[in-house]
Amino acid sequence: MRRTAYKLAGLAFVVTGLVGAVLPLLPSTIFFILAAAMFARSSPELEARILAHPTIGPQVIAWRDHGVIPPRAKLLAVGGMAAGYAVFVVLGEPAGLTAGLVAAAILACAAYVLSRPSRPQA
Repeated sequence: MRRTAYKLAGLAFVVTGLVGAVLPLLPSTIFFILAAAMFARSSPELEARILAHPTIGPQVIAWRDHGVIPPRAKLLAVGGMAAGYAVFVVLGEPAGLTAGLVAAAILACAAYVLSRPSRPQA
């Protein structure tokens, strides 16, 4: 039963990653990283397919093995966070405290992304 739950979660993450590949503000790589983690516990064949994918595989492997986020991915991630926050502020017109709490959360996430290595350590 646990394997089935992991496999279903992995499939859900793959679908979300595919949606993120076409929607501008939804990331995709993180969902493929999560899918690979779920498949590692449920379906080595599906995990191998993600890792062997020419576009997604190298990013998932770099994260898994070294915690690496490439510079371009960092730029897109932080840019997406900034754009998402701008949309939130303009369309949501949040109160000062809410806007500040959301800004703090986004800044913390951006700081984490920017603190990850850009290349594997030698």
